[in-house]
Amino acid sequence: MASHRKPRQRPFSGGTVRTAATLALAGAATATAFEGTSQADPQLTPAQVKAEVDRLYEEAGAATERYNGAKEKADEAQRALTGLRDETARKADRLNTARSALGSMAASQYRTGGTLGTAVRLATADDPQAYLDQASFITRTGDRNAAEISSVRRRLDEVGKLRGQAAGRLAELRSRQAEIAGHKAEVEKKLEAARRLLAKLTAEQRAAYEAQSAPASPAGSKAPAGSEGSPAGPPSTPPAASDGSRAARAIAFARGAIGKPYVWGATGPGSFDCSGLTQAAWRSAGVSLPRTTYTQINSGRRVARDQLAPGDLVFFYSGVTHVGLYIGNGQMIHAPRPGSTVRVAPIDSMPWAGASRPA
Repeated sequence: MASHRKPRQRPFSGGTVRTAATLALAGAATATAFEGTSQADPQLTPAQVKAEVDRLYEEAGAATERYNGAKEKADEAQRALTGLRDETARKADRLNTARSALGSMAASQYRTGGTLGTAVRLATADDPQAYLDQASFITRTGDRNAAEISSVRRRLDEVGKLRGQAAGRLAELRSRQAEIAGHKAEVEKKLEAARRLLAKLTAEQRAAYEAQSAPASPAGSKAPAGSEGSPAGPPSTPPAASDGSRAARAIAFARGAIGKPYVWGATGPGSFDCSGLTQAAWRSAGVSLPRTTYTQINSGRRVARDQLAPGDLVFFYSGVTHVGLYIGNGQMIHAPRPGSTVRVAPIDSMPWAGASRPA
């Protein structure tokens, strides 16, 4: 009779154990290698760390530009709201003055034996707008204050309209503030992940990584060969910016910022992010640029890469998430990323996206 006992399971031993452990570790490393949060991925190579940190910094840069755009719109909404509130307060004061005048007029009528007509009712009403909305009050026979009452009604309408506009701006501001908070959280999450990954490197490996984004050779030196997939390089002898030109003034400002720290969302004077630096540089030359990379690229005349001139804005990555100020000979001044400073670098060091010349 066949036995129905379950076959005894043999424990792992020897090479089988080693094989299983290797497979388990490999699976864990694959699953966590690029998360930046695992405490147990010893097989992560310096090259893998660099690639992932670079990706995180690029994504943080994109989120920073979204934050900058939302903050710019929030600032506009705040200015508009403040203006509307100031105008509402002024017109409310004028309305109260007009109502007081009507009240004085009505009291005078009462003392001289007149009737308590439209004027006194309007001046003393708890809800003057509701009273004014009653049909044909201005055209009532014998009402000698029609002009004054019409003025009060007009002022009430103005104040009501301004209050409605202010309410709309307040709702917009709150929406923008929520958007800002979301983008800020995204930036900080990416940067924290990058910091955790960099902490896995030895001091020597980290120094080598930082050296890759160190300041380039002085402006005027020959630019390195174009990176893979980049369009043809800039002319070897680009037109110079004359000392008195706006481009020259923008470049002078950017040179003065070299060595100042990158801080995301910053527009100077002590620190900058990439678009904050270019905006501040051109502002010093009397040219107003929008706040973000993706609006700056369309703020002037687009130029081809082989037609670059000093002072042009040069943009990078497919999402147009980074910008620098071209200074000639294949070099730019830019604010690279958190942990770095404003510096000179070759324009071939990042994927090319386009260029524009502020007007």
